[in-house]
Amino acid sequence: MTEFAFLQERLARQSKRKRVVLACPHDSHTEYVITRALDEGWAEFCLTTYLPLTKTFEQVVERHRAHVTLRPCRSAQEASREAVMMVWRGEGEVLMKGTVNTDVLLREVLNKEHGLLEPGKVLTHIAVAAIPSYPRMLLFSDAAVIPRPTVEQFDAILTACVDAARRLGVARPHVALTHCTEKVSEKFPHTLSYQTLIEKSRAGVYGDAVVDGPMDVKTAIDAESGAIKGICSEVTGQADILLFPNIESGNTFYKTITFFAHATIAGWLAGTTVPIVVASRADSELSKYYSLALSCLESSWAENNG
Repeated sequence: MTEFAFLQERLARQSKRKRVVLACPHDSHTEYVITRALDEGWAEFCLTTYLPLTKTFEQVVERHRAHVTLRPCRSAQEASREAVMMVWRGEGEVLMKGTVNTDVLLREVLNKEHGLLEPGKVLTHIAVAAIPSYPRMLLFSDAAVIPRPTVEQFDAILTACVDAARRLGVARPHVALTHCTEKVSEKFPHTLSYQTLIEKSRAGVYGDAVVDGPMDVKTAIDAESGAIKGICSEVTGQADILLFPNIESGNTFYKTITFFAHATIAGWLAGTTVPIVVASRADSELSKYYSLALSCLESSWAENNG
């Protein structure tokens, strides 16, 4: 797959609307996402609000009143807490944020009493990019949550990305463990972690997947670069997944390809009891729409596979 067009076909196959709890729907991009999902008939919403709705959006809510409920709150913090609590009580299948800061929502998601982190799981962000100049959809992580992953966190991130790639139709994911060079060095502890991941892959821990690195991003996605450098790997020029060494590199890649490469990106949080959309407030309305659509499909997959 090279673009997100497949989403509408898959969403149309759903037998019922997904229950989405959305905190703070107080911006035009979030209004677009809600309106489009309601019009297309694949989601229903509970909106926790702390500001009045715009007149235009009020009309949308009225038109779809059978599939929208409002929970007025006094602040963004209270709206975030109520949204998480609703999901914790089983009243929602997907969680999404609107204008509230990500750290405010995550504080509630990670709450020890009513949080949504699955026991024994690692919270991580998975992004899927459709880049006009690249012949396949590209997954990458972690651009939003983990500052500097440990080897155990890398293992969880890699597992989550490989599983997500398979659900998107990639039978044998090719994973590039990214770094500024191809050298393993104690000066860069993540390159040592990469060697552990490669050993696990060769032992079959990640199923039918090809994991290699360290390698730079260009080598991972451009076969000619790999050939010039004399790198012999199944991954060079064929990457389906980029694993980044830290949040700075992952986030920089995210923002760079959206602006300079005109990529459309969707993403969600994994490791939680339900998929969570924490799109940047600066992300496009299409990016937020595709993020919610993918998260609803992730929820359906989890429901169908126990």
